[in-house]
Amino acid sequence: MFSGDWTPPCGSCCTKKYASLVQIPWRVFCKKGCNADGDTWEECIGKCTEICYKDPVLEDRQWSAYIDRSPGQDSYSLECFNACVSGCGYRFEIPTEKVEEIKPNRPSKPPPPEVKPTTGPDTAAGSREDVPCTSA
Repeated sequence: MFSGDWTPPCGSCCTKKYASLVQIPWRVFCKKGCNADGDTWEECIGKCTEICYKDPVLEDRQWSAYIDRSPGQDSYSLECFNACVSGCGYRFEIPTEKVEEIKPNRPSKPPPPEVKPTTGPDTAAGSREDVPCTSA
C-alpha cells in the first residue's frame, strides 16, 4: 500500500533489527532513539539514559523509581539502552562497531547480599518445640 519512501529510514532500520515478535519492546526503544531530542550523537545517548534509567521519584525512597521506570525490571534497562543507542546510531549514521562500544554511564547495582543458612542449635531439627501442625 505504501512505498518505502513513506517510512523514515531510521525507523525502518529499527524494524529490521528488532523484527522478532519478542523484540517489539526493543524496537519501540530503538525508534525512541531515532526520534530523540538532541542535535548531536552525545545528546541522543543522554536521552537514551534518561529514557531507560530512572531515578527514584521521591528522595530516599528507592521503590519510587518503579513509578516512572520506562522498561520495567533493572535487567531491561540495559537492553532498552542498547536498543535506543542503536536508534541514535541509525539517525546519525554512526558505524555499528562504534554503536556497540557505547555503555551506559550508570553504575550497575551491587549484587544482593548473600544469605547464609544458619545451622546453629536453635535451628537444628532435634531442638524444635513440639508444636502441632494445625492451622487456626
